[in-house]
Amino acid sequence: MPGKRGEFERIAQYFAPLTEGFPGALGLTDDAALIAPPQDRYLAVTTDTMVSGVHFMGDEAPGLIAAKLLRVSLSDLAAMGATPMAYTLNVALPESIGDDWLKAFADGLAADQRAFDISLAGGDSVSTPGPVTLTITAFGSVETGRALRRSGAQPGDIVYVSGTIGDGALGLKLLQGRLAGLSGEESDELIGRYRLPRPRIGLGAAGG
Repeated sequence: MPGKRGEFERIAQYFAPLTEGFPGALGLTDDAALIAPPQDRYLAVTTDTMVSGVHFMGDEAPGLIAAKLLRVSLSDLAAMGATPMAYTLNVALPESIGDDWLKAFADGLAADQRAFDISLAGGDSVSTPGPVTLTITAFGSVETGRALRRSGAQPGDIVYVSGTIGDGALGLKLLQGRLAGLSGEESDELIGRYRLPRPRIGLGAAGG
């Protein structure tokens, strides 16, 4: 990772501890992780990238950025009815990112790992002259034949929606100064929805 300290030192301090719940990560000491789904279950895989200035504000708290990054991918797994297993993390960071930012970012990941029972399995880190760019690839498992696919919908099916559609987009507009006229409580709720998605892991698994 970029900065004054070496890449391996930072990985050992901030990211290796995030692998403790997943033996297949091998402590981030090998060239690849080992991932096997439980018997009679498919491996579900999803990936998402977030770029500073596009998907989050540059001055947002690193812990919130980390949580949003992980939760976006967890929401994809939930949509397929999958149970989270592990994830990989790729970070492209400018030289201005220091240890304080990395610690807060790793702490945010750790908190959500505990909340959603998932662990880091591996990843990569590079320096960049551009904005902070973060990618997570998340792995989950779903019972064979029980994945929730979009193509499975049929005429006459009942469509259920969890949460409120559009809250995150309204939260972004508030942060950009493009929406006014709401109370402080309403604004806080919408901004919270933008910054912290709420993966419906249990609901997705129940619907599979």
